[in-house]
Amino acid sequence: MNFIFTLIKTTSLQLIGVLGIFFAFGFVLSKLQEWTQTNYRRSVGWKGILWTAWMGTPIHEFGHIFFAKLFRHKINRIAIFEPNEETGELGCVDHSYKKYSLYQRLGNFFIGAGPMIFGSLFLVIMLYLLLPNGKEIFSPLTHNTSIAPAFFVSLKQTLLNLFSLENLKAWNFWLFLYVSFCVASHLAPSKPDRKGMWGGFFWIVLLLIIINLITLLFHFDITNYILKINQYLGIFTAIFTYALLISLLHFILSAIFLYPLKKGR
Repeated sequence: MNFIFTLIKTTSLQLIGVLGIFFAFGFVLSKLQEWTQTNYRRSVGWKGILWTAWMGTPIHEFGHIFFAKLFRHKINRIAIFEPNEETGELGCVDHSYKKYSLYQRLGNFFIGAGPMIFGSLFLVIMLYLLLPNGKEIFSPLTHNTSIAPAFFVSLKQTLLNLFSLENLKAWNFWLFLYVSFCVASHLAPSKPDRKGMWGGFFWIVLLLIIINLITLLFHFDITNYILKINQYLGIFTAIFTYALLISLLHFILSAIFLYPLKKGR
């Protein structure tokens, strides 16, 4: 029983430590995206979301395409930007895989999370290209964020770096802010994406249990080695946090400015 408990505890710690940010931020971003789009539908109509979707959707779909190619899935159909009011779809990437391939099954998780990863990297590139202090803005959030007080101190410094007086006076800052609205508004995994993520996650869990079962039998714990991946995930934590704040701001602004146009008032 002690061995089973250790196996479960070790595997859970590894999964939360490495993949937890994708589920946590993905869930919150999905909810904010859903609520914001509801504000548009109830006021100016479904087409109101297109002011961000024209850029955000292609980046979202390219995230799927990149990881579908990486994990050798067959891509059956691609619609980079094809709004459909009846279905609510803005674009899609239809892909299939070989059921007996563990590699391709594992890929379902990363394909589903692809928009978050690809969109975050796109924002980092835009940050470096558009803002003179781009390299320094998110640096506080890339380290010392494992403890809550340190995280909020780092977040405060990041926001001060971003909304500095120098940036507020520059046109390229406002361009970056608009790009941020477009990308963050469509960063979250859709319902089909989340379904694919759970399918891939099951096989990641199973594989990790088998690996831990073997290593623990030889009295060797690989948790510290796996959690070292966190040092490379700092930039994603920073960008996900920024995207969450932008999405929250978008939701608040849409609720305030679209309320007078709400249908049925």
